Amino acid sequence: MANVLTDLAADIYKAADVVGRELVGFIPSATVNAGTEQAAKGQQVRSFFTRAATVVDSTPAMTIPEGDDQTIDNKAMTLTKERAVQIPWTGEDIRFVNGGPGYETVYGDQIAQAMRALVNEMESDLATEAYKNASRAVGTAGATPFANNFDDIALARQILADNGMPMNDGRVSLVMNTAAGANLRNLANLQSVSDAGNDQLLRRGTLLDLQGAMIKESAQVKLHTKGTATGLDAAGGEPLGETSIALDGGDGGTLLSGDIVTFAGDTNKYVVNTGFTAASGTAVIGGPGLRAALADTVEMTIGNSFTANVMMHQAALELAMRAPASPLGGDAAIDVMIVQDPTSGLVFEISVYKGYKKAMINVGAIWGYKAWKPDAIAILMG
Repeated sequence: MANVLTDLAADIYKAADVVGRELVGFIPSATVNAGTEQAAKGQQVRSFFTRAATVVDSTPAMTIPEGDDQTIDNKAMTLTKERAVQIPWTGEDIRFVNGGPGYETVYGDQIAQAMRALVNEMESDLATEAYKNASRAVGTAGATPFANNFDDIALARQILADNGMPMNDGRVSLVMNTAAGANLRNLANLQSVSDAGNDQLLRRGTLLDLQGAMIKESAQVKLHTKGTATGLDAAGGEPLGETSIALDGGDGGTLLSGDIVTFAGDTNKYVVNTGFTAASGTAVIGGPGLRAALADTVEMTIGNSFTANVMMHQAALELAMRAPASPLGGDAAIDVMIVQDPTSGLVFEISVYKGYKKAMINVGAIWGYKAWKPDAIAILMG
């Protein structure tokens, strides 16, 4: 087998540091699982979850209690995407560029652009998955946060803390767009060396941890457009902690995943994880569910469209990925190399295929993603 890629590896890594890249925040904030070699595309990978424990009276006796039966739940994630960037080269193409910048230079930039496109798609997948499976929200729709202070970070943190998520293990992140980042950088008390304790923000623009959360920016933070449904109200009422909310009285418009809804008399802003399009139906809100009991006929209101900045614990969101599988004995590739993207830390397979006076470079990966724990995700609206 010809060793095509090794001599060009330095050009690949050099180009990866030069080609413009969008900010990545969700990938480093999620659990990245590269150990899914046994899972095929389309195959489910299950994760198991225990329910909340039941506390009982402890009564002395000469017989050992049976204990309460417990139900173990499971959730599934599927490797759904097999994606690649395919770069063709003919002998005449190579001769042409060698008369200018050189094949190695152009080739390296193409590989870097391929990794850029794949990383952006993964980041976008995670951004959408996170906000559409959040528990509750804070902030004002349509208003970029941190215009005057960073109080909203504490409010988003409160949601996760009230939901029972660990907040002091260094695994909580706030991922926001650059508009929110600019407002945060402009806060005078964060720029002040005496207040901040150092000059990293003032001199380097580095956003340090705040309120126990790692502050990150992403180019893929989503703008959510609200559903069109009106008139929906509780159909019979629901108890404290319920996540499946029966609704009726609507106009047949859309109630969308990611919509922020409120109920009359309850100030909490709930995130719809599963909606419907009908005059009535059952909506699923993020766990741990209702913070107050919901009475029959109480009106529901869909909030305005918003930018979905997200605070989450790392355990809430998972990205599973691996290199594409080849058949026994290999395929037609004459060389294969695994390359790590320095921006995201993810690894990609680069393969070279030879044809008639033509070669094709394939940069690919297989991945799946899942928000496992809505109670570990909160939206900071912008």
